[in-house]
Amino acid sequence: MSEGIAVPIDFYSEFDSPKTIASIAEAIRAGGHRVHLVEADRALPTWFLTHQVDLVFNIAEGTHGQHRESHIPAVLEALGVPFTGSNSLTLALALDKTKTKQLLASEGVPTPAWQLFHTPGDPLDPGLRFPLIIKPNREGSAKGISKDSVVHNESALRAQVRRIRQLYHQEALAEEFIEGTELTVGVLGNDDAQALPILGIDFSACARSGESFYSWKMKEYQGNEEMGLTPTFHCPARLDARTTAAVQRVALQAHQALRCCELSRTDIRLSREGVPCVLEINPLPGLDPLESNFPVMTNAAGIAYPVLINRLIDLAVTRYREAAHIQEPTGSLAAAAHAVEQSGQLAGSRTAP
Repeated sequence: MSEGIAVPIDFYSEFDSPKTIASIAEAIRAGGHRVHLVEADRALPTWFLTHQVDLVFNIAEGTHGQHRESHIPAVLEALGVPFTGSNSLTLALALDKTKTKQLLASEGVPTPAWQLFHTPGDPLDPGLRFPLIIKPNREGSAKGISKDSVVHNESALRAQVRRIRQLYHQEALAEEFIEGTELTVGVLGNDDAQALPILGIDFSACARSGESFYSWKMKEYQGNEEMGLTPTFHCPARLDARTTAAVQRVALQAHQALRCCELSRTDIRLSREGVPCVLEINPLPGLDPLESNFPVMTNAAGIAYPVLINRLIDLAVTRYREAAHIQEPTGSLAAAAHAVEQSGQLAGSRTAP
């Protein structure tokens, strides 16, 4: 970022920490692979033109542009380099909240009513019911979302749209705020994908903070008692068997609707009427072994962290082999990743057993 240009306080929130990258690389090596850490910068295409690997373990979020999470996968696709996770189309669609909701609605997956605002002066759809939550249309990690994002009147709505236009330079999504239980559901696999144990988040202990949902501050300072940001987590979530099955079924439908590969994590609000409403789907969820939600759910499923990382590799290798795109791997892995202090990718290859 150029010196002197102001950026939002949450600008770096999506990037993985060096600790996360090191944990992934260690798990890959424990699976018998050779690992090369590759920066996800402008030099990346040249690196892959001069180095041969069997597979890239992709966790790169991208740094700019409307479809930034799809940039590295698009380069790898163009170069014919296999990688873990979803393809460039899925990642581009999932980053656009409105496009995701349109696709989910077309597939019959329940999602809250919404309207996309290009400017603060756009006419308000009379069918929308307050309260609404106002979000940047193309951000992850709850960027741009605060307790003030939940609005109860048109004046506050337009003020939030104006703020998003000024700070994030993009459209704002207005979505009916669902009063209910916050859930997130991981999905692991491809054709035989399975939903993981549901993670339920209880924000009742956070009342004095004013944060009753996953805002950016909640994610960034989670566990801070002084700020009152101390949600309670339950995995498996405290739901009856019928509700659990319904929520997991919706997460699987979302995973399949966007054609996610290997893994995804779907954020859901269970309404007071018992309807699981999909808020958004993340095909590139965080993989910090201690702090990210996806490993919490796989751990609850009895899948240890190193096993999870290597299962993602095996799933990707099987997917490419079945598509007749690669042969039995014989070389090394490349791992691609972004970090606040080390932007890049984890690229690696797998050694023969």
